[in-house]
Amino acid sequence: MAANKPGKAEILAAFFDGGVYSPLFTDGAVSAAFGSANGQSTYAVFEDGSAVGVQDIEKNIRVLEMAAQTGAPVVTFYDSVGAKLEGGLELLNANARLTAEIARVSGVVPQIAVVTGTCAGTNAINAAAADLCIMAEDAELFLNAPFNAEDKLAGAGSAAFAAKAGVAAATTADAVEAAKKAAEIAALLPANNLAGPALFDFAAPAAALNTAAYTAADAVKALADEGSAVTLYAGYGKNVVTALATVNGSTVGIVATEKDALCHKCTAKAARFVRLCDAYSIPVITVVNTEGFVKSEGDDQAGGIRQAARMAGVYAEATTVKVAVLAGNAVGAAYTVFAASADWRVAVNGCTVAPLAPEAAVTVLYKDEIFASDNIVNATKAKAAAYAKDVCSAEAAVKNGAADLAVNAADARAAVVQALDMLASKRAVRLAKKHGNITL
Repeated sequence: MAANKPGKAEILAAFFDGGVYSPLFTDGAVSAAFGSANGQSTYAVFEDGSAVGVQDIEKNIRVLEMAAQTGAPVVTFYDSVGAKLEGGLELLNANARLTAEIARVSGVVPQIAVVTGTCAGTNAINAAAADLCIMAEDAELFLNAPFNAEDKLAGAGSAAFAAKAGVAAATTADAVEAAKKAAEIAALLPANNLAGPALFDFAAPAAALNTAAYTAADAVKALADEGSAVTLYAGYGKNVVTALATVNGSTVGIVATEKDALCHKCTAKAARFVRLCDAYSIPVITVVNTEGFVKSEGDDQAGGIRQAARMAGVYAEATTVKVAVLAGNAVGAAYTVFAASADWRVAVNGCTVAPLAPEAAVTVLYKDEIFASDNIVNATKAKAAAYAKDVCSAEAAVKNGAADLAVNAADARAAVVQALDMLASKRAVRLAKKHGNITL
């Protein structure tokens, strides 16, 4: 089976446009190359499956240094049986320098890890530290060998396991498909944190936002250019969808909630994605329609409150363009976390924007009237419907400053496009500050 696995030539041919690239350094356990991937100038580091030595690690460090100097992404293909033990402490120091360099370059140029074979120990840490990690289904990723674990879990070390743990942003059938996915993502990301967005040909989506039959995936498709969305972390925090896409040909990040309740994994997933977008000034579109946060003491103990607070902080701190689409329920803490700090908030007619769910609010506000009725259930529903219409509607949200614009669902994409155009100057100012061209 191993003999049929794609090798370096086949993998890099799938990654670089036309299979054309310029080799860097002398080949060994680690080799490097430079070329164009989906039109994006990109460095690639490739492990060939054998043990690595100090000189091999130094190649990786040198590529990261060159990438930071020239402003181009780095894609690292991980497949190694480990380190050459005769390297001793010199090898340990080299690994430490590599991990430090990955951290230093983080947020300066995009780093994409592609796991095509065995990725263990320090390599696993480095792969997980990349902006995004892609795994082939027959690859392995682990800190310690699964057979040494005290608690034996089915599938440990596999791509599916890494996706469920939130480490792998995407999984593919094999290494060649992983290389193609990496090239697709590299093209969507800016070349570096000072670069403007890439521009692509685009077609409008086939269907408009449909709040009556809402799903997060459909919301992404309704706002993004046709066929442009690349969903990330689909195996983790499943009640939030995160995707890179284009809107009118320019890259955006889209966060869309499902209508179900959100757990700590959902907010952790969204927070990491928004931080990625913010690092490279990618506008973030957030679609809010959720029951709120899961009512679970177990989830709170697992970090639910902490992660929700972190999510709110990530949104508040992000200086990239932020547009919120209030597509359904945006009540209480959910509104605070996902929409409150947006630069522009689009309320879709029929949405509910309120500090408390209408059903709960009316049981307090109209308690005596409801309990005096012949049918408490029907009276509560009637009062809640009237309260939602008068106090929690899209129009009311605009009136009280919780939203900036009210539109019909069919016009949501047009409103988002308008907002992105209007806020484009914010991104320009941010990039100018980074370049040191202006002081405000």
